[in-house]
Amino acid sequence: MAKPHYLAAFTGWPNTVSDSPRTARRAGRLAGVPPPVAALLLQVAAFLIALACAALARRSGYAVTPMPFAFLCGFIAALLSRWSGLASWWLPIQLFFLPALVWAQSLDLPPGWFLAAFLVMLAIYWSTFRTQVPLYLSSRKAWRALETLLPAASPGKDFSFMDLGSGMGGMLLYLANTRPDGRYYGVESAPLPFLASWLRIALGGARNCRVRWGSLWSCDLAQYDVVFAYLSPVPMERLWLKAKIEMRPGTLFVSNTFAVPGHPPQNAIALDDLHRSTLYVWRM
Repeated sequence: MAKPHYLAAFTGWPNTVSDSPRTARRAGRLAGVPPPVAALLLQVAAFLIALACAALARRSGYAVTPMPFAFLCGFIAALLSRWSGLASWWLPIQLFFLPALVWAQSLDLPPGWFLAAFLVMLAIYWSTFRTQVPLYLSSRKAWRALETLLPAASPGKDFSFMDLGSGMGGMLLYLANTRPDGRYYGVESAPLPFLASWLRIALGGARNCRVRWGSLWSCDLAQYDVVFAYLSPVPMERLWLKAKIEMRPGTLFVSNTFAVPGHPPQNAIALDDLHRSTLYVWRM
């Protein structure tokens, strides 16, 4: 099935504005700025404000040491991020970014360690800047709950399952082993998680399981009976439109934790896992 040509319209930054008018007003303060760039600009602004505060403190006879200064910068950056409407998961990053740098500097490690850490992080979060989707790993309770949503076993008939952003491949291997009557596929854009999942699947001997490196937006969802995603709030509206256009009637679209604004699911399964996750289920 050919992909509709009008999907090409969705090539820019996904819409980050929520249904809340208050959130929409805040997001408008940095409208059109990619969140990572906005976070960096807010860090610079926080540094300048903290520098002015430290100068006033020195005039009053108080010396501000590097770590308290770093936490002051982080606190101001977190406040600015909250005010500007960045997603809540940016707040701890903004708070601890500079303190973590100061702490790492105090360890007096060889420069090669920092380069190695940077390369590892780059391999894991390769596409996060563009997609705004961090690496999330589904819990085993989510795997078991998802297993109950798979089509009923039928002699001589199999089904197909797609994991959009398959991470380390744990869920695909679990389902491939517990429901061998299905065909399981995954797509992952980050190099290191893809390599880890490819090796796990190859060494695990699951012949009904495949994973490829690439973008979820290049997948034709018409091929699958169940499509699963564990992404972030940012791409959900765009992904929902893609699913509505491409998925066949009667197939299932399942999202872990992140709902689609304005489109209530037909079913919601609360999970008693570490993150208190919820599986949102739509029958297309």
